[in-house]
Amino acid sequence: MRVSLKDVAERAGVSIKTVSNVVNNYPHVTPAMRTRVQQAIDELGYRPNLTARHLRKGRTGIIALAVPELGNPYFAELAGAVIDAAAEHDYTVLLDHTGGSREQEILVCQGFRSRVIDGLILSPLELETEDLAARADDIPMVLLGERRYDLPYDHIAIDNIAAARAAVRHLLDLGRRRIAFLGARQDRVHQPAHLRHLGWQAELAAQGVPIDEALVVHSRGWGREDGALAMAHLLDSGVVPDAVFAYNDLVAVGAMRVMYERGLRVPEDIAVVGFDDVTESRFGAVSLTTIAPDKQAIARLAVESLASRLDRDQDGAVARTSRELQPGFALVERESTLGRKPA
Repeated sequence: MRVSLKDVAERAGVSIKTVSNVVNNYPHVTPAMRTRVQQAIDELGYRPNLTARHLRKGRTGIIALAVPELGNPYFAELAGAVIDAAAEHDYTVLLDHTGGSREQEILVCQGFRSRVIDGLILSPLELETEDLAARADDIPMVLLGERRYDLPYDHIAIDNIAAARAAVRHLLDLGRRRIAFLGARQDRVHQPAHLRHLGWQAELAAQGVPIDEALVVHSRGWGREDGALAMAHLLDSGVVPDAVFAYNDLVAVGAMRVMYERGLRVPEDIAVVGFDDVTESRFGAVSLTTIAPDKQAIARLAVESLASRLDRDQDGAVARTSRELQPGFALVERESTLGRKPA
C-alpha cells in the first residue's frame, strides 16, 4: 500500500502542510520539527511522488544529455555521473547521441524534444555560433566541452591547455625530449585537439625544447584504430619518439598496440600519456598515465547550472548572462611512464 503525506502527518502528529514543507526541503522548518517528520517518513517508508511534484511545477522531471559518442568510454562515464547528479535533484536523464554531426546538434538544441524535457545539457563538436543565435526554443541549456560561444549559456570545460602542459611537463621531467603528439586536427581550430596541441607546444617552448612538427600526427578521429594508424604512420616515416602525448586514452591504447607489434617497450623505449582517465586506462597490460578531468565535478556543475536556470525561469527571472565554469583535472601517473614497480 502506498504511504501518503496524510499517513506521515498522522504518525508525526503534525499537519500535512508541515510534512510537505519537510519533503520539499523548505528552509523555515525548525530542526526539531524536521527530525520529527523525518523519523515518521523513515518508519513508514514514505517515498515522494516525484511525477506529481514536477507536474505541479509545470515540468516533466526529465532533462536531456546530448553527447557526440556514447560508444566513447569518456562520454559513457560522464553520462553516468550526470545521471547520478541529476538524481539528487529528482531529475531523470534522457540520453541523446549526436554523432558529432552539426545537423543533429542543431536538431537537439532547437528543441525537437521540447515537450518531453525541462532542460538540455549539450556537448557540441560542430555547432556554430549562428546555429545557437538562431535558437528559437526557450528550454534552458548548459554547454559542455571546449567550444566557446559568446551567448547566454553556462559553459563548463576544463583548461585543456594547462592539462596538456601538465602531461608534457611530466614527460620532460622524466628526461624525454622527443615527445610526439598524436591526434592533432587541421580543420577545426576550436576543437580540444587544437587546445591540447597548443599546450604541447607551450610546454616544450617554456622548457627550451625545440618544437619538431614532424612529431605531430593528425588524425580524422580519436578512437583506438586512429591511434594505431597515427603511431604506424609516425614510425613508418622514420621518426621514432621517446615519448607520446595522445589526444585521449583510446588513441594512446591504439598507439601502444602498434609499439608492441613493432617490438618497442613502454615505457623503456617510448613513454605514453593519455587523456580522460577512462576505466580501460587502468587495466591494460601496461596501465596508462593520463590526464583525469574531474568528471564528477563536470556532471555536478552541469546539473546544478541547469537546475538553477530552471528555478529562475520558474520565478520569471530568465537568465540572460553566461558563466564559464572550470572543473579541475589531475595527472594520474601509472606504468606507461613510470614502469612497473618491483615485485
